[in-house]
Amino acid sequence: MRTKTLILAAAIATAGLATSMAQTVYSVNTVGYVNLTVGPGFSIIANPLIGATNTVPALLQGVPTQTAVYKLNADGTYSINALRPGALGWADKTMTLVPGEGFFILNPTTTNLVLTFVGEVASGNLTNSIRQGFSLISSMVPQAGKLTTDLGYVTGSGIQQVYLFDNATQAYTIKNTLPSGAWNGGEPVINVGQGFFINVPTARNWTRVFTTGG
Repeated sequence: MRTKTLILAAAIATAGLATSMAQTVYSVNTVGYVNLTVGPGFSIIANPLIGATNTVPALLQGVPTQTAVYKLNADGTYSINALRPGALGWADKTMTLVPGEGFFILNPTTTNLVLTFVGEVASGNLTNSIRQGFSLISSMVPQAGKLTTDLGYVTGSGIQQVYLFDNATQAYTIKNTLPSGAWNGGEPVINVGQGFFINVPTARNWTRVFTTGG
């Protein structure tokens, strides 16, 4: 999954917004757009901006028929929302995708799909609630970097696991914490608009302060 980001933010460089993914960053104010390039098959992505309307039909315009979104429920099941032919449209027109949530998307074609998210950058005191066990989450802001060092996630106590899904191989890379809280095999790197699974022993909050002003 590749990204190109245009963030119109005065001082969004507080966290660098740097990423190994292909993207360009411009700073002017707190609204802009993020382009995500999604390969064929399944990917785990996220809506990185607060849109005027965060429903699936508003966010995923112009995608091909049979594109589908899978959102993880608290009971471990998925809510599946597929784009049906013609006037039928999306099966669930009220499903929302907000910053901080990760979700599977199925690209039913054999070519890359470019998704454009438009909206504001979340700022201030941000809290992403993570339930015990598995959650499908993302950063609440369009920032790439190491999960703890750059994105402010605090591991706390107990062994935790992060599952990063690779569209090219349709498989996971798993990172877990050591008893010391350090990451075994290197700290997970999260890209702009990337969702991921996290498995935690107890419910916790991913809290951070993020500002876009100078």
